[in-house]
Amino acid sequence: MRIAALGDAHLGRSSLPFTCDGVNVRELDFEASFQAAVELALAQEPDAVLWLGDVFDHPRPTYRSFLVVQRALTRLRDCGVPVVAITGNHDTPRLPGTGSPYAALAETFGDAVRIVHRMAYERIELPGLVVHAVPQMLTAEATVDALDQAAAARDLDRTNLLLAHPLVPAVERHYADINEIEVDDRLLRADLVLLGHYHVHTQVRSGVWYAGSTDSFSFADDPGRAKGIVVLDTDDGRCRHVGLSGQRPLVTLPGIDALGLSPDEVASLVTERVAQVPRGAVARLYLDGVDPEAYRLLDVDAVREAGAAALHVKLEPSFVDTAQPVDDLADLASMPARWAGYVDGQDLAGFDEERIRRLGHEYLVRAVEEAG
Repeated sequence: MRIAALGDAHLGRSSLPFTCDGVNVRELDFEASFQAAVELALAQEPDAVLWLGDVFDHPRPTYRSFLVVQRALTRLRDCGVPVVAITGNHDTPRLPGTGSPYAALAETFGDAVRIVHRMAYERIELPGLVVHAVPQMLTAEATVDALDQAAAARDLDRTNLLLAHPLVPAVERHYADINEIEVDDRLLRADLVLLGHYHVHTQVRSGVWYAGSTDSFSFADDPGRAKGIVVLDTDDGRCRHVGLSGQRPLVTLPGIDALGLSPDEVASLVTERVAQVPRGAVARLYLDGVDPEAYRLLDVDAVREAGAAALHVKLEPSFVDTAQPVDDLADLASMPARWAGYVDGQDLAGFDEERIRRLGHEYLVRAVEEAG
């Protein structure tokens, strides 16, 4: 069988204060990438299409995001392609009683689209293939139990394909994320394994792959590597990545070594670099060892004019006289991990300490993602 699989689409994800017709521009980017990924999957003439979780960025998606997914599923159904989807850490409700956006889709599409969203392992049979679907769970323990069930339900006569949405220690962690569950890849026991959650297409080990996301959240997503879909041949066990084209570029400009430069020299180099940004791109520019006064005197309007072709340009200065104190402080990416220790040291009598701990961690994780 030829299987086309989509990883994290995160519909509804918005960032940067720019809109088009009242909709966040980056939200529109994610929608366009998802729709292009569905068409790219169909172009592979697959025997089935799989969605590996986090189609939505939130368990309560907007009507706009919901409609995008509904139309995509209708397109797949009308083409006669079987679809299997699992939930991810972003689009799974933390309280089961609140319901899931996937429940409404499951009722609408019936057996044409198998959506595994009830926080329980499900076994799905396709011609010559058994799909073992493990959706996002609330705990690591529940995830391990579901993976054990999947291993026990393997078929001896057909190929077994496991779908799941965990983080495995074998991949390089780029940033912390909300509600993620980490499991050892040795628990992923099947002939072939396709995973969601990690946004860069990666082979974990023989027979185990992350599909990667359909667009880049931020620079932490390694935007230099193409986003797209994967195509898995279950007969020969080969998995290839098929990249999307035409996505908004995220560009890191050549950095500036500003040590010892005058304000005019710094300003000249910044405007020169910023003028190189491709049209519509999101870009960042590092200024190493810049004098605080030289940075303060930058003409913001001139920089903005030079980079007018870009959607957004972010300057990343490190100051010459404050390098040591800054090194002593926690960097933003480490703040989610430090939050619990900070809360433990506070007097929170009369407050819901666990709620403060959870909300603070989620806010800090989101800040890391948006700053990346």
